[in-house]
Amino acid sequence: MANGILIVDDAAFMRMMIKDVLSKNGFLIAGEAENGAKAVEKYKECNPELVIMDITMPEVDGIQAVKEIKNINPSAKIIMCSAMGQQAMVIEAIQAGAKDFIVKPFQAERIIEAVKKVLG
Repeated sequence: MANGILIVDDAAFMRMMIKDVLSKNGFLIAGEAENGAKAVEKYKECNPELVIMDITMPEVDGIQAVKEIKNINPSAKIIMCSAMGQQAMVIEAIQAGAKDFIVKPFQAERIIEAVKKVLG
């Protein structure tokens, strides 16, 4: 894994939980961001191999951030993560370019499964 994984969530404990699961499974963490605007900045800065992005965040939401990241790098790999498992949100995230969707609360195995699937 070249540049690691960028974790984006407005809740610090969620970032910590995801980081913990990934680290324990041998994945490198490229960085963290607490909203979509910071996620786009961080993406440019560290060019991560994968982004795990929350949908509902202040300032810039996850779907908007996905669109901006896809403009920077059309082949960016992004997994959405949100408590709102509403069909419309999932569809919008996938249309924006997300490769997978994790519903909170999640199991550690589900995160690892999604990351391995997206990174191929």
